Amino acid sequence: MVVRRRISAVSYLNTVPFIYGMRHAGIDLHADLLLSPPSGTATALRNHQADIALVPVGAIPSIPGIRIVTNMCIGAHDAVRTVVLVSNTPVSEIEKVYLDSHSVTSAMLIKILAAEKWNINPKWEILTDYSLLEEPSDKIGYLLIGDKVFAAEGKFRYVYDLASEWIDMTSLPFVFAAWVATESVDGESVEALSRALKYGTEHISEAIIENGYADKEYAYDYLTKNIDFLFDEQKQRAMKLYWDKGMKVAARVNPG
Repeated sequence: MVVRRRISAVSYLNTVPFIYGMRHAGIDLHADLLLSPPSGTATALRNHQADIALVPVGAIPSIPGIRIVTNMCIGAHDAVRTVVLVSNTPVSEIEKVYLDSHSVTSAMLIKILAAEKWNINPKWEILTDYSLLEEPSDKIGYLLIGDKVFAAEGKFRYVYDLASEWIDMTSLPFVFAAWVATESVDGESVEALSRALKYGTEHISEAIIENGYADKEYAYDYLTKNIDFLFDEQKQRAMKLYWDKGMKVAARVNPG
């Protein structure tokens, strides 16, 4: 009897090559695909609703019984474009930051940058009412992630790309999400997934068309210049450094 898996992935432009590969590589993954915002993939694993997931790296250490699989990820070795701090005030003068409610990894990343690069200590609040972006207040910053960033481009005087800021600070790339699996997932299933994901990254134009982004001029450049899908040794180092820095920041914010 073939065990049917559940794969949870992110419903953003940056994952359309992965989704295309899983659907068209000609590989039967024996799996159902579930799509959600980034924080939802981690929740699916915790609630035993998924066996394999593309999980924000900030959530990985908190999920028991999983391991990183495949050499694919959502990463960046330059400006990522879709993870930004926007404001009408310079970052040095920001007093409060609203954090995108879909964010996990980026919320910790911006706190690391605030503490170690920008030397600011703002108040943090979850952004759930996105209408606030229509009339932004002075001395307020907004962390935005995902496709909604494209709609916000050109509307703020100051834009800080968090991948660029991290790279400038550490001289390492950044990885936002990695593929993980529960202990029950066998090596054959992981290998099949790896081949499907690779196929998708080799057919980006087709993925853009199938997923409804053909009329978006930014889509191809974004997926070929801003996103780096290979989970290489440098990104593995960057992820571990991010975890180390994140623990230190969390300890300062929530002392034991």
